[in-house]
Amino acid sequence: MRGILQDEAAAADAYMAWWKLAGVDCAVGESPVNWLRPLPVADAKGVIRASATPVTVQEKPQSLDSFLNWLATDPTQPERRWPGAPILPTGGEAAALMVVTDLPDPADMAMGQLLADRAGALFDAMLRAIGLDRSAIHLASLFTARPPGGMVEAADLSAVADRMRAHVALARPRRLLLLGDRTIRALLPTDAATTRDGLRDFNHEGGIVPAVATFHPRLLLTQPAAKAECWRTLQSLIEEARP
Repeated sequence: MRGILQDEAAAADAYMAWWKLAGVDCAVGESPVNWLRPLPVADAKGVIRASATPVTVQEKPQSLDSFLNWLATDPTQPERRWPGAPILPTGGEAAALMVVTDLPDPADMAMGQLLADRAGALFDAMLRAIGLDRSAIHLASLFTARPPGGMVEAADLSAVADRMRAHVALARPRRLLLLGDRTIRALLPTDAATTRDGLRDFNHEGGIVPAVATFHPRLLLTQPAAKAECWRTLQSLIEEARP
């Protein structure tokens, strides 16, 4: 029995020591604690100083150029956790059509551009069918890089959906085309108002832009039967999306 009690006492001591190392020195404190504060460090003379200047909130980009620069350089973007160089949006402001996909495919990452290879050839054919080409559109993706396995966390998806709404507000396109189920679910609520020509209202920080949603070209390559429905969807953009 004495040995058992000694073992339990040792376990309790080890448990308390673990919490002490984690920074917990009491059960309940009287004042709040900023657990995200910079840790103090000692200089060469042993004097304790703050480790860094408190982080300030970055000012929100106010133009498309500043937004794209922020997208390319900000270290807090979720894509910084993944390998590969980011693929940034292309096209200018007030384009006839802004196209948004979910994330780069492996071929896109290899070639450094969105909608490359076979999916890109099909996408270009879709644009030609509505009287446009890549030079006339603004092309972007929710995520600028591809995570391992193509799997994204819900919190990251929510963050980039908010980021894309700010992007659309700054790009000011006349129409919006959303590609793929993941993009549609992230950006277009099921109760969005629908106009007579089949376009739906997309709400962003600067107002509303008419939007249409259809299959991603990668799906059309594996399910050709869906091309007919995709064409019917794109027909609503034939006249509206012309420059």
